[in-house]
Amino acid sequence: MRVSIDRDRCCSSGMCVTNVPEVFDQDDHDSLVTLRQTTFRPDQFDDLRLAAKLCPSGAITVIEDESAERD
Repeated sequence: MRVSIDRDRCCSSGMCVTNVPEVFDQDDHDSLVTLRQTTFRPDQFDDLRLAAKLCPSGAITVIEDESAERD
């Protein structure tokens, strides 16, 4: 699984940080989304999907990588 963030779309709501603080953060300068990590454990997958779903601006995209999940 991969996560893509689009800082140009981010509206700084903080929903991602509220739901998955170990993965998402907000920049101190402009409060836009940042990633704290780029590799994810399987136990985080559902939380990442939820963060993408709850993002009001659609700035978070979860890319399912089927080949990685089969290994």
